Amino acid sequence: MTSSPTPVSLRIKPGPNRLAVTGIGNAMLDIISQDDREVYRDLGLVKAAMSLIEEDQLDVFYNAMGPTIQMSGGSVANSIAGVAALGGTCGYIGKVADDEFGERFRHDLRSMGVELDLAVAKAGEGATGRCHVFITSDAQRTMATYLGASNKLNVDDIKEDLISRSEITYIEGYLFDLPPAKESIRKVVNFAHDHDSMVALSLSDMFCVDRHRRDFLDLVTSDVDVLLANETEILSLFQFDRLEQAFGALDEIGVLAVVTRGAKGADVATVSGVVSVPAFEVEHVVDQNGAGDMFASGFLYGLALGADPVEAAELGSLCAGEVITHLGARPESDLELLGIDAGLL
Repeated sequence: MTSSPTPVSLRIKPGPNRLAVTGIGNAMLDIISQDDREVYRDLGLVKAAMSLIEEDQLDVFYNAMGPTIQMSGGSVANSIAGVAALGGTCGYIGKVADDEFGERFRHDLRSMGVELDLAVAKAGEGATGRCHVFITSDAQRTMATYLGASNKLNVDDIKEDLISRSEITYIEGYLFDLPPAKESIRKVVNFAHDHDSMVALSLSDMFCVDRHRRDFLDLVTSDVDVLLANETEILSLFQFDRLEQAFGALDEIGVLAVVTRGAKGADVATVSGVVSVPAFEVEHVVDQNGAGDMFASGFLYGLALGADPVEAAELGSLCAGEVITHLGARPESDLELLGIDAGLL
């Protein structure tokens, strides 16, 4: 007797005019350079950390970099690009300026087939956001980030169209750093609920959780269907010392959650317990930048296709494994073909 195919292996695409995932986040242009000379030290940056810089510092950091790779970035934008690379229909909401870097961001995502709803910054709202990424020989990333226009996304910039057509609406935790964050995110959540779109939230980073713990807990408890976090973020959210305690709290809330753990893989908290999914094995790690974002791509796309959460996490692991084998936070291989060959699509 042969077993029935799983939902994900049936390749159930969203219907006509539907999108698998729409993401909303900080629209940034990533400027990536291999930093074998450790230039980041001369710039006063802390290794493997993210530092915020101002608009008048942009030329200093850019001119200090060697040859660069430039591509649309920001955590959720990376994940949406990954969904597109998997063959999924997807959308993105964010804010850029009317400048060269904003046009590069727009062209990059649009060329992948992503539907865009990008607000354009008004005078005084800054240039297009960008992140200068210095990759050292040990695969660590050190970042100097200018938020610029991406940090000015407000409630009037949030439109209904893409959310209303999406199976999943994916919210970037960093958005809580925006001044009008609560109102904007409430509008996104209401649109999603009105149109039966699942709400997924990324906790973004531990420091972001520290800044907005109460807001995150309120959102996770009442409005989030899917929570994505790494180990330090989930422990920070609940202020526990052990993952078992955090999983207990998640069980009480009743939210589907996946916790990524680097080389240890990912733990999926489901209604029937916690299931560990191993990391995808690779020969050599070049750049860890984007691993979590690509995991989210596979996980959310799998869920949008009807996969069970463990299968979706396996697809996420595959995507994360691909992106850490080369420079940059976007896939270089055909993710859709990799997923098919692995029996996950």
